[in-house]
Amino acid sequence: MGERLSRLSPVSWRELAQRPRELGFEETYAGGRHPQMRRGDVTVIIPNPQEGDIGAGFLKRLLQQAGVSHEE
Repeated sequence: MGERLSRLSPVSWRELAQRPRELGFEETYAGGRHPQMRRGDVTVIIPNPQEGDIGAGFLKRLLQQAGVSHEE
């Protein structure tokens, strides 16, 4: 059997907003309801700042939308 993939864990909003920049995404619009980040032709909408962590389920959906593996 192959090696089991690591599970996603909740992250702070600050971590969520910083990581896409490290992967080459650029902030394209921050004046509306939610910040948007773009890499190539992919745009990802980041949730507004909040207290508490961003859950693993939401992170998984966001990674799929961005075309990024959770290992990245």
